[in-house]
Amino acid sequence: MKFSKNILCIGAGYVGGPTMTIIALKCPEYKVTVVDINEERIKRWNSDDLPIYEPGLLEAVRVARGRNLFFSTDIPEGIRAADIIFVSVNTPTKTFGHGAGMASDLQHWEKTAHQIVAYSGKPKLIVEKSTLPVRTAEAMERILSENKKNIHFEVVSNPEFLAEGSAVKDLLEPDRVLIGSQQTESGLKAAQVIVDIYAHWVPAGKIITTNLWSAELSKLVANAFLAQRISSINAISALCEKTDADVAEISFAVGSDARIGSRFMKASVGFGGSCFKKDILNLVYICRSYGLNEVADYWEKVITMNDYQQERFVKKIIKEMFNTIVGKKITLLGFAFKANTGDTRESPGIYVAKQLLEERAALVICDPQALENARKDLAGLDHGVTYELDPYRAVEKAQAIAVITEWEVFKKLDFEKVFSVMQKPAFIFDGRNILDHQRLFKIGFNVFPLGKPSLTHF
Repeated sequence: MKFSKNILCIGAGYVGGPTMTIIALKCPEYKVTVVDINEERIKRWNSDDLPIYEPGLLEAVRVARGRNLFFSTDIPEGIRAADIIFVSVNTPTKTFGHGAGMASDLQHWEKTAHQIVAYSGKPKLIVEKSTLPVRTAEAMERILSENKKNIHFEVVSNPEFLAEGSAVKDLLEPDRVLIGSQQTESGLKAAQVIVDIYAHWVPAGKIITTNLWSAELSKLVANAFLAQRISSINAISALCEKTDADVAEISFAVGSDARIGSRFMKASVGFGGSCFKKDILNLVYICRSYGLNEVADYWEKVITMNDYQQERFVKKIIKEMFNTIVGKKITLLGFAFKANTGDTRESPGIYVAKQLLEERAALVICDPQALENARKDLAGLDHGVTYELDPYRAVEKAQAIAVITEWEVFKKLDFEKVFSVMQKPAFIFDGRNILDHQRLFKIGFNVFPLGKPSLTHF
């Protein structure tokens, strides 16, 4: 079959794989290839055991794979054949050198830019899909333009706004698609090429075009605002516990204000995931580099509050269990950073588990999708950890349950059965406020929600 365009995505991770799958699904006239250096990851993309879990993703992959969607490790050939290249490589926080702990590590991104120059034989449109610091495209343009082949590369920014656990839905029905370009004739023309891709299924009113720098910065700002809302309600949850107010009632009352809205207003053990912390730290670093120290301090407090909430949750477990958890069996219901994903990056579960192990508790971790990643996260520390898929087996002889992830399956457990197999007194620490606390109390549990009065039989 002859395709009208060849689209390449470099990077087959949480962004590249799903995004290219939906583009291939909706644009059958384009050939879409996803490449990655990780052979095992590509092998799984070519099977029904995908390397990431997202509702609806496997079904979409099955429709497009082999028709116009292909997964490969042949990066040079992919670059040579491509008309459009989406760059979706990892940009983690630096762990070394200048900016360590805050700045983005761009070594994989720069290596990719040099590869594009090395293997290109014709003009190409380069699309930034990775989350990058503002004005990164300027560096990309310099690397690409200083080629000796007299090839023109145009760079546009198309940041992703996917929420893990609903990525397929977010791609099919996005709030908006953002495309930033240089405001030159060639830059605007390049932006229109990307607009035309999304126009296959996204209404015109939801496709936003901006200058290049606004698009790059919008991604960091969006994640900073969302994380800020979570830290704000979590800060109020601490005050609620001191005053016997109910954080859920406050959230509903405040969220009913049309100026504020109700989303991201649920108290929890804290946010996790690959984006929020990384992007805020990146934003902090950028602000400091421009001498905007007060702005940097403001956004850094969002991270401080998130760390405080996780620390506070662990301290409550220890305090309420008579100030010692040595040898006590505690079951963590959930380990993924949110429901409907197996991703555990920056999950509150990691901090909670490590702190409880430091206190010499005996842990059982139960999660429907994240046990494989949990084992990796706790490697070398898990001598006191059991991993269990079945929640009923996970709670046998446990003295406490700590809810870490808001999986639907945990809400539907038969808690009378759970109570019957636990040691007494039985404790529940609801780090997501997803359970019926009054009912649990009547069953016999000592219940400790976040931002609400505790319910105890003592």
